[in-house]
Amino acid sequence: MSWQCHNATTMQIPYELALGWRYTRAGRATRRNGFISFISGVSMLGIALGVAALIIVLSVMNGFQKEVRDRMLGVVSHIEIFAPQGAALPSVERTLAEARKNPAVVGAAPFVFSQALIARGEDMKGTLVRGIDPALEHEVTDLAPANAEAIKQLVPGEFRVVLGVELARSLGVRTGDAVTLIVPGGQVTPAGVVPRLKQMTVAGTFDSGHYEYDSALVMLHHEDAQRLFRLEGPTGIRLKIKDLHEAPQVARELADSLTDQLLIRDWTQQNKTWFSAVQLEKRMMFIILTLIVAVAAFNLVSTLVMTVTDKRADIAILRTLGASPQSIMTIFMVQGAMVGVIGTLAGLALGLGIALNIDVIVPAIEHAFNASFLPKDIYLISKMPSEPQSSDIAPIAVISLILSFVATIYPSWRASRVNPAEALRYE
Repeated sequence: MSWQCHNATTMQIPYELALGWRYTRAGRATRRNGFISFISGVSMLGIALGVAALIIVLSVMNGFQKEVRDRMLGVVSHIEIFAPQGAALPSVERTLAEARKNPAVVGAAPFVFSQALIARGEDMKGTLVRGIDPALEHEVTDLAPANAEAIKQLVPGEFRVVLGVELARSLGVRTGDAVTLIVPGGQVTPAGVVPRLKQMTVAGTFDSGHYEYDSALVMLHHEDAQRLFRLEGPTGIRLKIKDLHEAPQVARELADSLTDQLLIRDWTQQNKTWFSAVQLEKRMMFIILTLIVAVAAFNLVSTLVMTVTDKRADIAILRTLGASPQSIMTIFMVQGAMVGVIGTLAGLALGLGIALNIDVIVPAIEHAFNASFLPKDIYLISKMPSEPQSSDIAPIAVISLILSFVATIYPSWRASRVNPAEALRYE
């Protein structure tokens, strides 16, 4: 009778859905139902925490990847066109004009690239030497606008250099000090082969936030670099495009359109190992944290088994009133699915709430415990980055719902196999 009354008040809702939702809320307030409700709540909380943990961890990893990528692209160009074996380009002006014809290209500048040694007193460091055109460098990198005053000091014939801040610190030099650049390819003299040396003046320093470049990169005017390395012209051209994610495609287009046979490299190839490692880490973290969601989802099995045991009499009455085994199975699948849906939605809300406000939450925790999670002198960033992406969030939600649904199948099937006569024998 109680089921008929309930069905009468929910005429527009299938009774399987109505009963499944009622069982999710534990029905009568008995001690056993209260315990089942508690277990159901724990399963729901476990799913929510697992989903939230996945979203937060992947968002922070995305944030770190974006932070490092942006700092790296402050120094590295989107695409580089260069001649084989460090030789000068056959025709710089023609290559510049052909590259700028591509609608995706928004900036282009010639450069000279090689390796050398830099010395100050008894200290000597290996360096990456980049000859630039100060008038065009701002078109291809964010480093030039941020260090405009130092870049302006690079005048042809003056042999001035701009050093990475970590390189300058390790050599103990400041603006105005003299350093010696030792370039490969010695000079033949009657006394034998001696290295070619050139004294340079430090025009300033730059801080890209990327240790690899701050500790090794030396910039000077490309004409001075050509004289030092005995080149007839720039060794390559750096390009900036509208969308950095289209760099591989644009590089392929340029390879087909350029007249000269030149080498083309985009930014993803320059740091391929690092980006591959980050993607591998993301996949492994996704798999590991998904296991948390799986454990929570399969806690539904025990919850539903206990519910089926407790509701055997109700199941028998429903069967005698004409309910089919498929309807009984649907009732308990609805109950498990409700727990999965609510847990997943709660996890999405919690995870996104923390991921989008992590720049406020982490400083508050640091202040409360008087600790620093990201010391700037070690990590070069002082704030926890976070970037939630729909490409991560959507699979998390789908996997959570699928696992919750799968966990309901066996207990629901067992409920559908209950024999009404045996269930009502001792009632």
